[in-house]
Amino acid sequence: MEKYQSVSFANPSALYKEALVNKEAVRESREKIAEVLNCRKEEVVFTSGGTEGNNLALLGVFEAHKNKDFTPHFITTNVEHPSILEVFKEIERRGGEVTYLTVNEAGLISSKNVLASIKTNTVLVSVMYANNEIGSIEPIREIGKVIKDWRQKNQTELPYFHTDACQAVLYLTIDVLKLGVDLLTLDGIKIYGPKGVGLLCVKNNVKISPYLFGGGQEKGLRSGTENVPAIVGLAFAIEKADSLRDSETFRLTQIRDYGIESILKSFPNSTLNGEKENRLPNNINICFTRLDSEFAVISLDVLGISASYSSSCRTLKDDSSSYVVGNLGKRDCALSSLRFTLGRETKKADIESLVEALKQVIK
Repeated sequence: MEKYQSVSFANPSALYKEALVNKEAVRESREKIAEVLNCRKEEVVFTSGGTEGNNLALLGVFEAHKNKDFTPHFITTNVEHPSILEVFKEIERRGGEVTYLTVNEAGLISSKNVLASIKTNTVLVSVMYANNEIGSIEPIREIGKVIKDWRQKNQTELPYFHTDACQAVLYLTIDVLKLGVDLLTLDGIKIYGPKGVGLLCVKNNVKISPYLFGGGQEKGLRSGTENVPAIVGLAFAIEKADSLRDSETFRLTQIRDYGIESILKSFPNSTLNGEKENRLPNNINICFTRLDSEFAVISLDVLGISASYSSSCRTLKDDSSSYVVGNLGKRDCALSSLRFTLGRETKKADIESLVEALKQVIK
């Protein structure tokens, strides 16, 4: 990224030679990403991150399909990220209709429930690939198949299928054809990439409207001068994630399972939140009965352990309890759960340090 931050910093939309160097860098980055996503390069739309990508996907489809004689209907789940749920609240304020599917005790929905909720005015189904708090992996391929079958049966291109895949890139395939999705959101910060950059993959057949207006960059869907250093960094991070996916998934799954087993054994009254098997390799989320999780996070930080108790995007809210854990039917755990996220530097010894720190904090 450094080259494009300090030396070659021209506007890639200009026509002089310095600008063309940057334009070429953006083009190459788009092609690299498209290869990993298994999509056309023109279907990759760069954004400022996952939140903007989700906003563009949902509001863009809503604005493209609303009219005085048609009320767009959307389907989602009650455990989505705030950048999905808050947008749907706005869509409802603008006159749209939203069905919120309830997940089971493991945080999963079934493709049958999705199919049963589709109506003739359904324009979009949005289900996150893997949950950011509890790590449960949704059956995206199955959902994509029932949506495709419904469209073929009814001879229509709707509803589109969108997935927020920000948490999934490091460990799960993001091949849009295999997943059967029409729109897919990614975020650089979740994959060791730059902050402030992401993308929305938009299949060519999707009818979508922009919500940022200006110079018409990114096929007119996202106006604004391209952030060349961040785009180059995002492409590198995605390629890196793709090359390390299998080895890191295997390694971290073993550490994750060791961590879950160690914590549950050390604290007999604790329980696991989310799916045990169909779970992200880097996610441990545990409910500790009657624990003040906010105080525990601060206490663990003093001991050198970085943890969280809900989505980071919720900590600015007055009520920062975990609605995700609460919607699993575990209301008493919404304020008493801790999430530990593993990564490329995590080793088995770190789990042992974590358990010892927990013993100091939790009496």
